[in-house]
Amino acid sequence: MPTNVPARPLTRKGAETRHRIVIGAADEIRERGVGEVRLEDVMARTRTSKSQLFHYFPGGKEDLLLAVAKHEADQVLSDQQPMLSELTSWAAWQSWRDRVVARYLAQGTECPLSTLMGQLSRTPAAQAVVTELLRHWQAELTAGVRHMQAIGEIPRSLDPVRASSALLAGVQGGVLMMLTTGQISHLEAALDMTLASWKATRPSEHPAPR
Repeated sequence: MPTNVPARPLTRKGAETRHRIVIGAADEIRERGVGEVRLEDVMARTRTSKSQLFHYFPGGKEDLLLAVAKHEADQVLSDQQPMLSELTSWAAWQSWRDRVVARYLAQGTECPLSTLMGQLSRTPAAQAVVTELLRHWQAELTAGVRHMQAIGEIPRSLDPVRASSALLAGVQGGVLMMLTTGQISHLEAALDMTLASWKATRPSEHPAPR
């Protein structure tokens, strides 16, 4: 099975070189499509030799594509920051919602991560990349729900893990619909209706008369 990292720890210069190769390969994939990218193209773009490339990616192209997939998965989360880590008010949730919509509008109907996953044929290593992405994403959403519960904006009866699971499933479904139809409306609806339903169940500011 290919490995995504060299066996020995990298020096700072080595880490920079490896990162440059990954970024160059990601740019090549965005411009040409994953099926058209050759290692020779990546080497030319990143000014690296064949021996250098195989030093950092011993499994060749599959190792490199897996590293690019990890980079793209990390980018999904970093594109949502700092909003994703600061879900502490309804205004903050709205800002995060707007960032998500803007991110996928800018991406359009071409999803590098989905394309790479298809190329890697859902190997265990590729599955692990997606699993870690979703785990981290959901953890941030769950933390946001719990914060809103702590300040009394969402009732404690709402299961924060299931709530964040439903929201993330809605986001992923909306993104899939956008990739299929080119329309962002499904993603917007998933986000807006979920957040609206949470607001509708928040505790009343005034206790009901006895």
